Amino acid sequence: MRHTGLKVRMVVAMGILFGFYALVASLFAPLVGIPVVVAGSVLFVGVQYVVGKKLALRSVGAESLSREERPEIHERVEELSAAMGIEKPALKVGRMGVPNAFAIGRRGAGTVVLSETMLAMVDEGHMSMDELEGVLAHELAHVKNRDVVLMLLGQSVASIVALTVFFVVRLVTDDIPLVGFVVAYLASIVTQMLVMVFVLAISRYREYVADEDAAEYTGDPEALASALSLIAEVGSHREAADVEGSTAAMCIFGGKRGLLSAIFATHPPMEKRIQRLADLA
Repeated sequence: MRHTGLKVRMVVAMGILFGFYALVASLFAPLVGIPVVVAGSVLFVGVQYVVGKKLALRSVGAESLSREERPEIHERVEELSAAMGIEKPALKVGRMGVPNAFAIGRRGAGTVVLSETMLAMVDEGHMSMDELEGVLAHELAHVKNRDVVLMLLGQSVASIVALTVFFVVRLVTDDIPLVGFVVAYLASIVTQMLVMVFVLAISRYREYVADEDAAEYTGDPEALASALSLIAEVGSHREAADVEGSTAAMCIFGGKRGLLSAIFATHPPMEKRIQRLADLA
């Protein structure tokens, strides 16, 4: 079975997330009934998934990248998509302030967004088309492996659990309105972070898998390693912009790494990713 490690981790993570969801459902079921809880949860997750996609695209001002404007990029994406056995995703360009890219959506309805900065680096000769192809292959691998869907669903479940904790704590502390609100808010934030730990563990592993897939389908792991090195060099500069949090989790470059961000990192260290690609080469 291809990528057994990733699939097992995704199943385990979804099982744990479902456990959190079941706990929440058990609290509300006696009040409104199981059918209402199930229907409400499915609706909430569905809306979160759709809205999450739209917010991610809107957060970077994503616009369509036309074939007339970038024919070679479209051609390479078509070739890679055919090799991976997936439908060609929509291509967009967004404003991220750093060379970056991310994929969102599922097979048959995927979207790959490239930053204006990355395209400018290609135009100016700082990044080759082969290096860009490595980045594109990495993002297509995320769509192929369906791990983008897990990220969005995981965030939805974390939001459900966090909201539940907020309202439960708020009810318990109803006699102290201001303090109760602050305590409930803090408790919901901590809970959401704890639930997201399981999603983040998958997020770091899926980056390694997407790197390996990109190296396999392009046949050029050195090109992707070189691209990652360029992206990290520019993106880690102290004056470089940071992509918005939830969108950054889906990008090929997760942003600058402080102490707290390293603990709750959505990406493995860039140097480890580059070394693994060098080993493949």
